[in-house]
Amino acid sequence: MYWDIFCKVIDNHGDIGVCWRVASGLAERGEAVRLWVDDASALAWMAPDGHPRVQVLPWAECRTARPGDVVVEAFACELEPAFVAAIAERTRATGRQPAWINLEYLSAEAWVERCHGLPSPVLSGPGRGLTKHFFHPGFSAATGGLVREPDLPERQAAFDRQAWLRARGIDWRGERLLSLFCYEPPGLHALLDALARSAQPTRLLVTAGRADAAVRQWLAGHSRVGSLVLDGLPLMPQSSFDELLWACDLNLVRGEDSLVRALWAGQPLVWNIYPQHDDAHLAKLDAFLDWLGAPPSLRAFHAGWNRPQQPLPAIDIDGWRPAVQQARRRLLALPDLVSELMRFAVRG
Repeated sequence: MYWDIFCKVIDNHGDIGVCWRVASGLAERGEAVRLWVDDASALAWMAPDGHPRVQVLPWAECRTARPGDVVVEAFACELEPAFVAAIAERTRATGRQPAWINLEYLSAEAWVERCHGLPSPVLSGPGRGLTKHFFHPGFSAATGGLVREPDLPERQAAFDRQAWLRARGIDWRGERLLSLFCYEPPGLHALLDALARSAQPTRLLVTAGRADAAVRQWLAGHSRVGSLVLDGLPLMPQSSFDELLWACDLNLVRGEDSLVRALWAGQPLVWNIYPQHDDAHLAKLDAFLDWLGAPPSLRAFHAGWNRPQQPLPAIDIDGWRPAVQQARRRLLALPDLVSELMRFAVRG
């Protein structure tokens, strides 16, 4: 089938990251994809080699395009009226509407299972009479699943941590390894202080962008970092980011795409959830921790990491690992998101 995926980049690259994983996943399964995006600049480092079956096109050009067999409207981006009119025109001409899917944000909240797959009739405008369908990624068989490449377990099993670190000039000598990909979590300075004071040596691999800037702010007020060694990382392709998570003993991640990749890594993780002004993100975080079966110490760490004026308990990597590994096994038994999208589009 021919797919049109629409994406608007808001501010943190997670939207284009998910859309690229979906687009390239479809392409790997033999589908043809056009990815319409308003700012494709992040793909230069996120997916530098592209994919021969994925066309990346400027958003504005969709106004004169004819729709394919499936239209994916990602993360509440709103299609151009001219493209919606083209969907209606194709429907009239063929007697069959292209599948029109609203790909929604990821959540473990209970309402997701109730809403996944529901129709959304278009009641006005050029698409009046057409029908969209909600498609919710999720953590259970009653949702659309998570992005997972078919060869992911094999690639991970063949991964050589020491060689990967050496190739990036990281002088690892067996100390505890942590990755940091975050916004500006309230608990960051407390964590860095604790790591610097700890008797256990720690090497923190800091991703480029907001995480690096936040760590630099902490460094400005410190003359020494004690037991903590810091390594700054460049912007990296998605495949290298996955390998970073495989290499570390604990992954501090943010947003949605990196949360999923940390789950596949199977190592203990802490989620810096994207903050919302009405604190709606906290209910979403609690639902995820419920699904994960997070032990009390991991719940307490998430509270201190994401909420101001909350104490940050000690890291407990060994105590957190079983819940994450059990969750990974549950997820591997479920269909992946790209396969579910393809099935859903055919049914629609």
